Amino acid sequence: MKSNSVNKESGVIRSNEDLPIYYDLYSPSAAPSTVVPVVLFLHGFKGFKDWGAFPDACEELARAGFAVVAFNFSLNGIGKNMTEFDQLELFERETLSQDLDDVGKVIEAIKQKEIASDRVLLDSDRIGIIGHSRGGHTAVAAAAEYSEIMSLITWSAVADYNARWSEQMKQDWEEKGFTEILNSRTHQTMKIGKVVYDDALANADRLMAIQRVRELHIPSLFLAGKEDEAVPYSDSEKLYRACPADEKEVRIIEGAGHTFNVSHPFEEEKFPPVFEEVLDHTEGWLIETLK
Repeated sequence: MKSNSVNKESGVIRSNEDLPIYYDLYSPSAAPSTVVPVVLFLHGFKGFKDWGAFPDACEELARAGFAVVAFNFSLNGIGKNMTEFDQLELFERETLSQDLDDVGKVIEAIKQKEIASDRVLLDSDRIGIIGHSRGGHTAVAAAAEYSEIMSLITWSAVADYNARWSEQMKQDWEEKGFTEILNSRTHQTMKIGKVVYDDALANADRLMAIQRVRELHIPSLFLAGKEDEAVPYSDSEKLYRACPADEKEVRIIEGAGHTFNVSHPFEEEKFPPVFEEVLDHTEGWLIETLK
């Protein structure tokens, strides 16, 4: 089913600590009784659902016949404005455990029809998941954690977050209880609390993608840019090699950076060719494995 028009509905559900999880549901225009598979879209570190070309990509996937749920993690630091980091006290304690729990809350809301479309019926038995960067890391863990997920796609995924903490960060956490990073786009100095590090270490068996990927027997596609400046494409290759699924694939996109040559805000009329390539692979994989 290809749809020329897409319906977008926005809403909010509550996290397990009663914080808002803001979401957008993109669904194809079809007969009201049409049942469509669901795709979850997970943003990355210092990211959000409305970053760059993500909304346009979600629309494209909806045109291909999927109900796409893109959402902000409850602790990502973005409030009601949807695009500005105005809740840095939440960002400071955004743990991988909370991100993973948020995915579970979204799945439960779909099953309970708390997230639902006015146009089509969402098939909670056919759920795919896409994650970018840190969101890709979480998507791997979520695919192992939640049996409802039937297909996985990662974009520029981190393989092992515990391998990314620098010695300076560890020293900061021990001495100050937090470390600081600069958001080069917004020029904000953003704290990362020790709770984030402690959580990742204490719950590594549940949270680290390189460990959870070994549990996956669902179709799994790993996409990365050859010129990725933030996460080496070898992370995607590691995930691919460790994944025991019969149906799996890794694709390294020539000439592509971490965000596949897309920036924020995205105001172009067309996607960059490498992002178009990623989207084509993604759509084809979902059609093959969820429909």
